[in-house]
Amino acid sequence: MEKKFRKLLDRYRVTVGKGFSLQTHDPDDTGGLKLERAEAEALLAASTAILSEQQDKLYAQDRWAVLCIFQAMDAAGKDGAVKHVFSGVNPQGCHVESFKAPNALELDHDFLWRHAVALPRRGTIGIHNRSWYEETLVVRVHHDLLAHQKLPPSLITKRIFDERLEDIAAYERYLSRQGVVILKFFLHVSKDEQRKRFLERIEEPSKNWKFAPGDVAERVHWKAYHAAYEATIRATAAPHAPWYVVPADNKRFTRMIIANAIAAALEDLDLHYPEIDEPTRAKLAEARAALE
Repeated sequence: MEKKFRKLLDRYRVTVGKGFSLQTHDPDDTGGLKLERAEAEALLAASTAILSEQQDKLYAQDRWAVLCIFQAMDAAGKDGAVKHVFSGVNPQGCHVESFKAPNALELDHDFLWRHAVALPRRGTIGIHNRSWYEETLVVRVHHDLLAHQKLPPSLITKRIFDERLEDIAAYERYLSRQGVVILKFFLHVSKDEQRKRFLERIEEPSKNWKFAPGDVAERVHWKAYHAAYEATIRATAAPHAPWYVVPADNKRFTRMIIANAIAAALEDLDLHYPEIDEPTRAKLAEARAALE
């Protein structure tokens, strides 16, 4: 990958949460790139090609697993990003899991359980569309949801969200020590751009299915959500589990940054196809002779 793109990634990567503020991140930023349609498509194609090549080696080597976490406000473009970024990846080595409100079975377990059972196997890429961070985001904003989580009342204290962030940070550190590469993406969309996308969903029949009246109601809690995201990123950004605060007002730029971030992380693993030892090489020669 070109150095200029790695330098651009540094602009959005957060590895130390102390002092983090969304105020310093512009949702409409494009890193100085004009990104005309043809140029944007070419850049995305180049990064997805690298991603495809590296994913093939990841699968063959069967040592590392990659977990990509996507969080965002509604209409920030998570689904579209997943669709375009992973367009060239072999489906056999990639799995997408979308997390909605926990069901009865999931509520009978700790909040990490349903995510833990969906973690990617070695050699594969796992994509979590929303994640364990919902417990420090939507539940923090809508505190009444705690009443449905079957927790002993004595455990629901003023520190519950700080404690959950501590648990998540510790769990991510554990996973990194087990060979799981963790990449977390917050698609940072502006309130005005979200409004435009909601109107598109209402006005275009082909997009009506994407719209839910509750999405508009959540806009009332915009500041509360941003405060929750800031607290979450401050507590869990780390070199082994970085956050990428990706500008999301320009979908083409969003997808390019995400694709480059994943491709760069895979390149840094120095992946390679398994080497064949001499006994295996001899068997291959025998097999070739038999076939010829």
